[in-house]
Amino acid sequence: MARPDDVTNHVRSLYENDGWKMVGDVTFDADTSEDLREWTAGYVSACRLRVLRHLPRRGDRLLDMASGPIQYPEYLRYSEGFQKRVCVDLSQRALAMARAKLGEAGEFHVGDFLELEIAPVDAAVSLHTIYHIHRDRQEAAVRKLIAVTRPGGTIVVVYSNPGYFVSSLLAPLRKLARTLLRRKAPGDEAGELYFYRHPLAWWDRFRDSGSVQIHPWRTFSTRELKTLIPDNRWGAKVLSSLFALEDRFPRFFTAVGCYPMVVIRKSKEE
Repeated sequence: MARPDDVTNHVRSLYENDGWKMVGDVTFDADTSEDLREWTAGYVSACRLRVLRHLPRRGDRLLDMASGPIQYPEYLRYSEGFQKRVCVDLSQRALAMARAKLGEAGEFHVGDFLELEIAPVDAAVSLHTIYHIHRDRQEAAVRKLIAVTRPGGTIVVVYSNPGYFVSSLLAPLRKLARTLLRRKAPGDEAGELYFYRHPLAWWDRFRDSGSVQIHPWRTFSTRELKTLIPDNRWGAKVLSSLFALEDRFPRFFTAVGCYPMVVIRKSKEE
């Protein structure tokens, strides 16, 4: 198992050297990690905008922990009603790209979030980041997000679900394959991006700071979207129906989906 500092340094190196390089009109990260097809774009965009349901419409400062380059237009909308978007990232390259989009509306901090001094904010977001932090430091990262958020503020975290039904179905086969091929678990191989997903019940520990709710953000990972959903009008209709079902049956899709959205509303009194 990698050490915490090794994980941080590896993530920094991967994104500084490769992840935020441009491949045509998109970053290498988007090109390899997101579904950018034409007919799935509406669903993917709508999922990103779910974050807006839980953020205040306006405020002074919005913290974006591991902001990257704010690479999708929907991400920019999160801070439209705020005076400042406080971007924190390990990658200087990412923050330079974010600065080009935000200008004077941005405040930029390069380095490990756990080691930085951040002035109080009204709300915070962290997308697809916490599960790339070493398992032993994830709680500290969430605690700091809560600590720097003012009383009554909101923290929104897009996480990854170890109970994702596709992973659960394939887990025995993957374990057998690793055993036969003598390979390490995902995230332990050299060059792979580290990830560790706590069970969703793990988030209950933060109820000592306020309310904790978990909503569906997106049911399928990029790999399954590309495999199962065709890039045509029929595929778009299927995803439109899926989006409506996610909203209608949130508990079910939170339990079985790939990406849950954790919403922590900090107590007004500390």
